[in-house]
Amino acid sequence: MTLPAESPRTAAPAGRSVISQDVRIKGDIGSEGTVELMGQIEGKITARTLVIGADGFVKGTVMAETVEVRGRVEGKISCVNLTLRAAAQITADSNYTTLAIESGATVEGRFTRTTS
Repeated sequence: MTLPAESPRTAAPAGRSVISQDVRIKGDIGSEGTVELMGQIEGKITARTLVIGADGFVKGTVMAETVEVRGRVEGKISCVNLTLRAAAQITADSNYTTLAIESGATVEGRFTRTTS
């Protein structure tokens, strides 16, 4: 089936993917939208926005424009905006442009500010 010439195809808007608490993934995932993680991922995550919930855990590499952490990360974080909420537990080397750390967050690793 072909589309009529007067009806151009447009890309679907990026959505929100939710990885629930009972899901464990070993491997890489990518999204052009938002990924909300309540489960566990061992591997590389690439997304526009990554939100790691209180029960979420990442062991590996995170690359996103915006990262918000309430859970745990072990590995490496590369982002523009990094927010570590009070419950966050980070053991990672982090590259960021903007950083916010709430009182109570546990952080270990190297934090490097990059310029855009």
